Amino acid sequence: MVPADIATALKTALAGGQTPTTASKDLSFDQLIEELEAYKVSKGNGLTNFLELSYEELKERNLTLKREKENGKSLEYFEEKLTNELRENTGVKAVMLCFCDLEGKLHILDYDKDFILKSHDNLTFDGSSITGFTSLGNSDLRLKIDWSSMRWIPADVFGSGKVLVFGFVCDKDGKWYHSDYRSQLYALGEQLRIEQGVSVNVAPEVEGFLFEGMDAEQNFVENNGFSYVTKGGYFNALPQDKLRKFIDRVAEVQRALGFENEKDHPEVAPSQFEINFKYTDMVSTADYILLYKLTARQVAKSMGCTACFLPKPVAGINGSGMHINMSFMQEGKNIFYEKTGEYNLSETAHRFLTGILYNASGMCLILNPSVNSYRRLDPNFEAPNEIKVSSVDRGSMVRVPLGNEKASRVEVRTVAPDANPYMTFYALVSAGLKGIGAEEIEYSTMKSEIKTRKQQILPITINEAIEAFEKCSFMEEVLGIENKNKFKELKVEVAERSPAALGTYVKPNEVLFHHETRNQVLWERF
Repeated sequence: MVPADIATALKTALAGGQTPTTASKDLSFDQLIEELEAYKVSKGNGLTNFLELSYEELKERNLTLKREKENGKSLEYFEEKLTNELRENTGVKAVMLCFCDLEGKLHILDYDKDFILKSHDNLTFDGSSITGFTSLGNSDLRLKIDWSSMRWIPADVFGSGKVLVFGFVCDKDGKWYHSDYRSQLYALGEQLRIEQGVSVNVAPEVEGFLFEGMDAEQNFVENNGFSYVTKGGYFNALPQDKLRKFIDRVAEVQRALGFENEKDHPEVAPSQFEINFKYTDMVSTADYILLYKLTARQVAKSMGCTACFLPKPVAGINGSGMHINMSFMQEGKNIFYEKTGEYNLSETAHRFLTGILYNASGMCLILNPSVNSYRRLDPNFEAPNEIKVSSVDRGSMVRVPLGNEKASRVEVRTVAPDANPYMTFYALVSAGLKGIGAEEIEYSTMKSEIKTRKQQILPITINEAIEAFEKCSFMEEVLGIENKNKFKELKVEVAERSPAALGTYVKPNEVLFHHETRNQVLWERF
């Protein structure tokens, strides 16, 4: 290993007086030289002048865009404003365009800035190569840029001279593609805003693990499992521990991206972390979840580690969840709050959570979409698997946290961190709206059935969840027959490659064939 002072001097000399950010003491001599050479190339040896903004300037720019979006600026406004800014900014060379597949895996294309400014209304791609999208014989799809999602990004994490946007996937005729749940979620949000003046606020609590070694999931078999970076626990990490340094670094990037962080800390299990950020509209929150995971993975890799979002990567310790806090705003007021209501919730909120509980088993496959996620629904580890609501019992699927008029909300605790966030929010809101819109007799029946059902807990294996999903008419109503069948078939494919019984330790197939891990090479190793 290179001593820190020598490594810093080497970096300064080889980078022409500018120091890369990766912590040198975590790298071997060969890794250090390799990184420095890559850094020199990224700098163009002084021949390029790509945009690199300070974290403070990034934060200011991104929060300005965020406030404009919150104040109701249109997609057309952002398109005009930001395309003009990109034309004028010669330091921007490329636009990173993001979308996700049916299972929620992030995909990114880099478009040359000059090309995208000329052709952003005619961006096409091969949908047959994306999980859950089109067939080989009907492959072409379009991407429409959501300019309101643009973010100025840290050059040391994402590369210099780039900006990042999310896209809507569209069919050949330009209409929303039915299997793209970012588009579907946006359409649902617009419908609520226009017809009822309601906006849905969402704040997630996304947990993950930091493991030693790069690509630890893909190398699960060769490494004989995962290795902790620390064996500390809840709120317990020294300031210079690798886990703490990782959390700090990810939190810095999130601030620059406009997340508006609230708190971060190690979680209960060893090497586990959680970084919380402020609520916002449901589409933006889903975008942030994918950015959160992307940032965590990139920062971890720069430290020679892996950020893992498997729900239960190690048997015998707590798993990772993605608790979803939701509330409705109307005319500037939180309509989930009622001072005299049970749990200080309004009738609207109670109807909303009733709709979720009533459809819980059928939705479980969307909220917990992997073989591994059913290890987390284990009552021995604070498992949120009981189909009920409580203000104190953390085994309940739905919890009502302590709150006031501003913070009153419903917390759905059963969601796993590997769920498609757009599809998850779409399903939860749709289920909640069924409760809100139910006639009195239907609503009474829903409440009664929740209490008297024989099955009072969520499915405990993916096979049970698939069966409940298949039988659920509500899921067909929400997703449509085609999407329901496509999603089910994807889950069956992986379930059939994994043991029917979970057992007491994590099996390789549930890691290697997980939708966020697998690739062509791993898929062929079966």
